[in-house]
Amino acid sequence: MSLEIRCEQLSDARWTELLPLIQQHQVVRLEDCGLTEGRCRDISSALWANPTLTELCLNTNELGDTGVHLVLQGLQSPTCKIQSLSLLYCGLTETGCGVLPSMLPSMPTLRELRLSGNSLGDGGLRLLSKGLLDAQCHLEKLHLDYCNLSDASCEPLASMLRAKSNIKELVMSNNDIHEAGIRTLLRGLKDSACPLETLWLENCGVTAASCKDLCDVVAAKPSLQELDLGNNRLGDVGVAALCSRLLHPSCRLRKLWLWECDVTTEGCRDLCQVLRAKQSLKALSLMLNGLGDEGARLLCEALQEPTCQLECLWVKECSFTAACCPHFRAVLAQNKFLMELQLSENKLGDTGVQELCQALGQPDSVLRVLGLGDCNLTNRSCSNLASVLLACHSLRELDLSNNGLGDPGVLQLAESLRQPACALECLLLFDVYLSDGVRDQLEALEKEKAYLRIIS
Repeated sequence: MSLEIRCEQLSDARWTELLPLIQQHQVVRLEDCGLTEGRCRDISSALWANPTLTELCLNTNELGDTGVHLVLQGLQSPTCKIQSLSLLYCGLTETGCGVLPSMLPSMPTLRELRLSGNSLGDGGLRLLSKGLLDAQCHLEKLHLDYCNLSDASCEPLASMLRAKSNIKELVMSNNDIHEAGIRTLLRGLKDSACPLETLWLENCGVTAASCKDLCDVVAAKPSLQELDLGNNRLGDVGVAALCSRLLHPSCRLRKLWLWECDVTTEGCRDLCQVLRAKQSLKALSLMLNGLGDEGARLLCEALQEPTCQLECLWVKECSFTAACCPHFRAVLAQNKFLMELQLSENKLGDTGVQELCQALGQPDSVLRVLGLGDCNLTNRSCSNLASVLLACHSLRELDLSNNGLGDPGVLQLAESLRQPACALECLLLFDVYLSDGVRDQLEALEKEKAYLRIIS
């Protein structure tokens, strides 16, 4: 049983109703509910009385150090079976981490701990690592993004990783770790016996110089399935080094995030080798890199190879123009694996989208999600897109936000959406200026088709 409440300010009467339910449910999620330290004593008592609880999520509530302490006290019961604890943005600080070394060992069933968005600092991380080192701790997933960590946190974390063989998922994104800390962390991961599956290091100061250690981790962890290196200055040199390791037969990576990593056309050449060779790779993000139309051509050639089985490609804001659209048209006509294509914030124009529509109009199209937001489209594109909505039975989501569409074009789309043959479930129209009359028609259309969402 699950109790889930989000974005609701709980009155005293409502809180009184909920307390018995917190004692009964296996999953309790109270996110952004205005909970503060004052209600944590009630929560603590309710948790102590709940022997079936396996998941607790209190994200985005200002619990503070004392409130978090009370929550953890409620999970100290000998009958507690908690497996997943999420306390994102709860106001926990280094001071509050002082209780972790004694309390974490009392939760031997805990497998997932999410503390992102709390200012733990390096001192808090040391205390957390001390608790995780205990023999009674068997944590598998640890999320620490936006925790105000520096390179000083990486040595205690690396020591913990070397000592524990359970960690499968580590999220360290958006911390000021920088190159020295990254190397320390990566060497700890390489030396660890943990079966790592997911590693997120977005915006952590990873550079091309760090890629040797990164490659060592990839080599040491054939279990690795998801690697997020977004917003790091790897450049083409770093990408080339990484790709050489990704090509190893033991690598089974499924998701690779390289958004805003200073990748150019040259880096695309190396990535295309990986796309051709690794059928395990299912998702790739290269958005916010200056790939240009030549980079698009190289990617599309790789996507047409029968050995490429990529399902999701994110190439938002990659300096593409209409000139690359014949290549994407060929991919959409031939590739039977690609289900999501994000092309938003590229200046494709009406001419470019016309090319894409020619392929999407084929009855055997498999694409489910298409992003064309901010692509310099006008009402002239809507006739082709309206035809696609009727012909492409696989398409479920279409993003046309922030384009120069108006009432005439959107009404053409609406006419197709009304037809039983249209299977679209979500149409995004953010920052598209429509009259009140057209907005009323879109609202009425949503009521006619219960599964359809039009978000504007």
